[in-house]
Amino acid sequence: MKRYELLVAALALGCFGSGLSVGSAEPAGKGAGAQMGVVRYAKFGAVGDGVTDDLEAIVRAHEFANQHGLPVKADAGATYYIGGKNQTAVIQTDTDWGTAKFIIDDTAVLNRNANIFNVQSSLKPFTLQGISSLKRNQSRIAAALPGPCVISVWNAHIKHFIRFGANQNNGSPQTDTFIADQTGRVDTNTPIIWDFDQVTKISAQPMDQKRLTITGGHFTTKANAAESSYKYYTRGIGIRRSNVVIDGVEHLITGEGDHGAPYGGFLNFSACANVTVRNAILTGHKTFVTIGSAGRPVSMGTYDISPSQALNLSFINCKQSNDIKDRTRWGIIGSNFCKNLLLDRCSFSRFDAHQGVANATIRNSTLGHAGINAIGFGTLLVENCTLYGGSLINLRSDYGSTWQGDFIIKNCVYVPACGSPATAALIGGSYSGQHDFGYTCYMPRQITIDTLRIDDTNHPANYRGPAIFADFNAKCTDASYQEKFPNKKTEQVILKNVTTASGKPLRLSDNSFMFKDVKVIQ
Repeated sequence: MKRYELLVAALALGCFGSGLSVGSAEPAGKGAGAQMGVVRYAKFGAVGDGVTDDLEAIVRAHEFANQHGLPVKADAGATYYIGGKNQTAVIQTDTDWGTAKFIIDDTAVLNRNANIFNVQSSLKPFTLQGISSLKRNQSRIAAALPGPCVISVWNAHIKHFIRFGANQNNGSPQTDTFIADQTGRVDTNTPIIWDFDQVTKISAQPMDQKRLTITGGHFTTKANAAESSYKYYTRGIGIRRSNVVIDGVEHLITGEGDHGAPYGGFLNFSACANVTVRNAILTGHKTFVTIGSAGRPVSMGTYDISPSQALNLSFINCKQSNDIKDRTRWGIIGSNFCKNLLLDRCSFSRFDAHQGVANATIRNSTLGHAGINAIGFGTLLVENCTLYGGSLINLRSDYGSTWQGDFIIKNCVYVPACGSPATAALIGGSYSGQHDFGYTCYMPRQITIDTLRIDDTNHPANYRGPAIFADFNAKCTDASYQEKFPNKKTEQVILKNVTTASGKPLRLSDNSFMFKDVKVIQ
């Protein structure tokens, strides 16, 4: 709907608050008595009865609000039914969903890739010219920018993250994302982490300086019953804008049967920075099985949270609606190419960084059956947490079990395999040295563990005590084993106040040869 038509509709429907001059879409009065208008879905035709498809009305309401810089407020007590139309409501102004409910029906969808809402900047991305290469930790790029920007860069001629295993693939183009200011100076908190001998594409997304806030909203997805194959559904809230707070959103799932296509995140983030999600309730999806690229059955990853190329992304006081120890549910989060991820006061089934994270902090949180899975760079800090995974931290073997940096674990409790009988290993993973992942693989340079309680009450009969490292390669038992692609092993482990419920001491590893050069300081 064009601007004129929207204005006519607004006049007819009375969507403004008192005191608004329609011609300018600004408050008519000035001073304490002036009130800004609020756009409501009902005024654009939304019924809110849980039966009538309200998506088109919601789209129109946000389009009008965006044109006039007005906040949007859902109608109290409304239940908005969202059918399978190929439409997306673009959010560019503060939005208060309050106690309103939204039913997202995915049983018959025209476009499974169409989000219901996209939180989007009005500032347009653009391509940078004249940058042909970049260096790791480069402090400045040769660009004059309109203000702080999220910079995304690719080299299509280099492949990284060449995946190994049942979901093997040929990798992804070399990718990096960072923040640069108006003069091109790179934010030291989001450093360039790769050498780019060639840049085939580089784009800039200007960062909004005004915070956009989204509050409330109770969403329920009626799950799809499509074929169980890697055809992801992305039918939630996409965040494509920087400086956003999402507070109090709830997402539940109904109707999951014995098969279905996976989900790419009810909350999905891309090319954004400085985003906070707080007080959210989210849901782990049922796990379905398909045939992977190696021709073997695999469990499909399916997510309620999916960040990609997101910087400074925080989850504060968030939890799952279902049991974080339920193994029939896939881990709730999977991320790619992110920097500075934070979980604080969260209860999730999993933290997972697939194609690398640069710096992550998990504090005051509980992680369930899938635990912490990560590869990446910088510092991984885990503090004041209870962890129920198979390992305290699992270095993903399908991407080379690599972490170029340090681990710090402080004041934590580790319950191996949710308390099932298991041989505990603090750092899990595997590495044969025979696969090219597209980069040199590292193990954490230094691992510091300060005050850890290992609850290994339940353990196998032949249990010898927990190990610092899992057996990363059972074939590598002496110097005769040759790695085509050697990795760099951990230099030292610092231990302080590590105790076990079994009373058995902490060991180095079942593979003493592989880790013979690791210095353990107690």
